[in-house]
Amino acid sequence: MTDSFAVNKANWDERAVLHAASPDYGFARYVADPAHLSGVVRFDRPRLGDLTGLRAVHLQCHIGTDTVSLSRLGASVTGLDFSGAALAQARRFAATAGASIDFHEANVHDAVEVLGAGRFDLVYTGIGALCWLPSAARWASVVAGLLRPGGRLFIREGHPMLWSLDERTDLAVPRFPYFEHAEPLVFDDPGTYVSVDRPLEHSVTHEWNHSLGEIITALLDHGLTLTGFTEHDSVPWNALPGQMVLDEATGEWRLEDTPSRLAASYTLQAVKTG
Repeated sequence: MTDSFAVNKANWDERAVLHAASPDYGFARYVADPAHLSGVVRFDRPRLGDLTGLRAVHLQCHIGTDTVSLSRLGASVTGLDFSGAALAQARRFAATAGASIDFHEANVHDAVEVLGAGRFDLVYTGIGALCWLPSAARWASVVAGLLRPGGRLFIREGHPMLWSLDERTDLAVPRFPYFEHAEPLVFDDPGTYVSVDRPLEHSVTHEWNHSLGEIITALLDHGLTLTGFTEHDSVPWNALPGQMVLDEATGEWRLEDTPSRLAASYTLQAVKTG
């Protein structure tokens, strides 16, 4: 049986160096401006609130731009990712940007074992993370395990409605599953979501969709209480080329034709009870 995590790790190991060099991630902006935040964190700044002194963990942190941004908002941040190549870039970036981040290399499923149970005030997951995990329930168990009682989950993620669409076809006809599925969707795409100077050699990925109901139910089943949920008509990358336009004010992309017909992303917050 093919190990989906190994397939995806090869893809993300290769992406790491390309992403770090890409102008779209803009490492130099963080060095030049100590107050600069990633577009994803900046978009949700009003919802994040005061992070001063909070112990935070950023799951699936990739090369660390959101991780550093959370640190700049006052949190004491730990970053976790399964790609050693990505963490090498993240550590270099954080040091250059003047941020003290505790990075760990591990599969997200092993986060509680690696980092310790009940240690964190905030679990943060950025956009484009859940589609790499096969089970919303297993992910929710990790979140619950990491949080102290009263601790908060904060997630900004692509909407499962968006993930069900194929950029090459009519938006009115979803092509991919909306609901969680046991077997992964297998894609072979040499491109990535930012500008890079060459195509990927490890181009195969294994991905899953998870419905909103499955994600929310998984969190409720693991002792979290939903405290905030907002759907957005935009995403921070050109998810449907040829059909989206960039909003220069927010740095987000939305449908050019009637954007209100597509829920493109969402922000969810939940608190661990008990």
